[in-house]
Amino acid sequence: MPLRPARPLRAVLRPRLRPVFVIAAASLAVLVPATAGTAAGSADDRTLQRQIERLVNEPGGPPGIIAMLRSGRQTRVLRAGVADLATGRLPQVKDHMRIASTAKAFSGAVALSLVDRGALGLDDTLRERLPQLPDAWGQVTLRQLLNHTSGLPDYSRAPAFTAVVAADPRHHFDSRHLLDYVADEPLQFSPGSRYEYSNSDNIAVALMAEAVAGTPYEQLLRRLVYRPLELRDTSLPQGYRVPEPYLHGYDMSDPASPQDVSELVSASGAWASGGIISTPVDMTRFIRGYASGALYGKGVVWEQRRWIAGASEPAGPGRNTVGLGIFRYATRCGVVLGHTGNFPGYTQLVAATPDGRRSLTFSVTSQINRTNDPARLEQLRAVQEDFVCALLRDGR
Repeated sequence: MPLRPARPLRAVLRPRLRPVFVIAAASLAVLVPATAGTAAGSADDRTLQRQIERLVNEPGGPPGIIAMLRSGRQTRVLRAGVADLATGRLPQVKDHMRIASTAKAFSGAVALSLVDRGALGLDDTLRERLPQLPDAWGQVTLRQLLNHTSGLPDYSRAPAFTAVVAADPRHHFDSRHLLDYVADEPLQFSPGSRYEYSNSDNIAVALMAEAVAGTPYEQLLRRLVYRPLELRDTSLPQGYRVPEPYLHGYDMSDPASPQDVSELVSASGAWASGGIISTPVDMTRFIRGYASGALYGKGVVWEQRRWIAGASEPAGPGRNTVGLGIFRYATRCGVVLGHTGNFPGYTQLVAATPDGRRSLTFSVTSQINRTNDPARLEQLRAVQEDFVCALLRDGR
C-alpha cells in the first residue's frame, strides 16, 4: 500500500488541545502550590493516610510515598515517609522522579498525535516506516506496538544488554540502536495474535515517530506533549543524573541497609520505554490530558480505547485491559485510564477518569513488581484501588 505523502513539518507539529482541557490545566497550575501540604481531614483521607503509612513502616517497605488526587478544582496530597533517608526531607509535589514505564504513555501520546495529523497510520508497518529493522519484523504495525501485540523480542532482557548494564549501570547507550540487541531474533509470535508486554515496542514507536516527522523524539515530546499540556519539569535525559530536588529511590532488598539507586542507571538504556523524569504536578497534568484524549480528535480516541486482554507492568488496580498506549483499570468503584511503571528505586501509577476531570498520581520510592515482591505488589494494588475509590467518590 503506498504511503501517504509527508505533510509540512510545521503542520505536523502544530499543537492541538481541546478547549475543555485548557481550563483544567490552568486551574491546576494555580491551585497546586496552595494545597501542596498533606490533607487528612476527611474520613477517606484519614483511612488512606493510615494505609500508606502502613506500607512505609512495614519491614522492607518503601521509604516514601506521595499521592496526588485531583477532583474538579480540588487537589489533595497525601504522603508518608521521606523523600531522602539521609536528610529526612518530606516528599513534595514538585520533586523530580523517574517515571519508569509510565513514559510509554508519552510515546503513545506522540504517536497518536501524529496519527491525528495524518503523518502516521495505525496500520503503518515497520517495513514501511523503518526498513532498516530486520525484515522478519516487517509486518508489525504501529497499532500492535502500541497495544503490545507485536511479538517483538524485548531488548531489555537480551543477555548482551543485561551484561552491559551489570558491568556499568551508567553506561551511555545509543538509544536509537537499542533494538540492535535483539536484531538477530525472530518475532516471539505472529503479530496481533496475543498480548505480551515488551520494552522494545515503545522504542520502535519513537523511531517511527522520528522517521515520519524528521525530528528527534525529544523534540516531538516538547512540541506535542510538554508544551500543550504545560509540563514545566519533565524531560528525557540521556545520563544518570536526576534534577534537584528529587524523590530518592531505594533498593530495599536488604531492609536493614537501603541503597540509594536514584542515579544508579543511565536513562539512555530505557529511552522512550522508561527514561523520562517528571514530577507529581506534571504527571497529574499529563494524565488528565492524555486519558481524556485532549491531544487528538475523537476518532483517534475511539481507536485508542479498543480494549483487549492485557495488564500493565506492574499490574494496576482492579481488572486490567489494554488499549493503544493506555490501560483501563476497572475497580470495584468504577473505571480509570492510565499506566503503571517500575524502575530501580521507583514504582508509579498515573490514572484519570475518561473525561480527565479526576486523577491520581501515586509514586513509591522503591521498585515493587511481581518478580521481586509479588505479595507487596498485591498489597500496593489494593491500596491503589482504595485511592481510586476515594477519588471516584469525590463530589458525589
